[in-house]
Amino acid sequence: MSFFAVLFALMIEQLKPLPRDNWVHDTLISWTGWAGRNFDAGRDRHAIVVWCVTVLAPAIAAALVYWAVARVSLLGAFVFDIAILYLTLGFRQFSHYFTDIRAALDRGEETEARRLLAEWRHLDASELPRTELLRHVLEHSLLAAHRHVFGVFFWFIALSALGLGPAGAVLYRMAEFASRYWAFKSRTLDVPANERLMGLAQRSFSLIDHVPARLTAFGFAVVGNFEEAVNGWRRDAMLWLHPNEGILLASAAGAIGVQLGGQAAPGVTPDRSKTFDVGGNPEAASARGSTPGSPAQAGHLQSVVGLVWRSVILWLLLAALLSLANLLG
Repeated sequence: MSFFAVLFALMIEQLKPLPRDNWVHDTLISWTGWAGRNFDAGRDRHAIVVWCVTVLAPAIAAALVYWAVARVSLLGAFVFDIAILYLTLGFRQFSHYFTDIRAALDRGEETEARRLLAEWRHLDASELPRTELLRHVLEHSLLAAHRHVFGVFFWFIALSALGLGPAGAVLYRMAEFASRYWAFKSRTLDVPANERLMGLAQRSFSLIDHVPARLTAFGFAVVGNFEEAVNGWRRDAMLWLHPNEGILLASAAGAIGVQLGGQAAPGVTPDRSKTFDVGGNPEAASARGSTPGSPAQAGHLQSVVGLVWRSVILWLLLAALLSLANLLG
């Protein structure tokens, strides 16, 4: 049943995507901001309370509603699954930027592409050369695909198997949004209202994303160049500050043979303290801060699209097999 819920949600999202500025995003901002204003007094325990209210409360509410609806109608519970997945899972929640940037580059309008990237990721892209611009689009698109599709997919399947309905999808989406929200507040205000809250949100999401990130990276390896993806995973993941990001991007870079990472640029950048030059990895010293492969080109955008869709099909097939085994068992 969970397989069909994901399948129908993806189909509906392709036919009728949420608009770029939608009420769901506005509601998440309002909810997270309200929790911070009303429960954050600057201490450790307050950070925990705010995170629980922001992330755990909606997930628990989703499970309770699912149970209530399932007692009345299994069909209603199935529809509820689809509705929550439609709001939490899907490519079209971020792909409009990817599509618009790709179209601008195809028209030769690099200035417009930089503007769209800056609007999407809230960074200064005005002086990025074309190769760096493409690299950032590739990196952010890969991370967005994982966080909007594969991560939600994993937690929905995992908790749905325990009878919690769409609670896993809500848990992952809220944890990911909270980690971004408080980091963004920190950048815009220079000093966060509660550093403990920002750190807790980021550590919690890193823990929640630990298994999904590795499964996504493994999926990239299976549907791409397996040997290079695995080698990149083992050798290049240390380029990025956050391990989950590093594993994802290093695996994807090997899977499609593109250079990701780099010495200087805004956005998703390598951790300067963990470059190959100081990391003590002689086998990768020639990479000089980026993964091996070809410099980012426009053709790699299509390669990423193919890689992600092949991964989606792979995980849908596995989910279908699990559902079939559950029915037969």
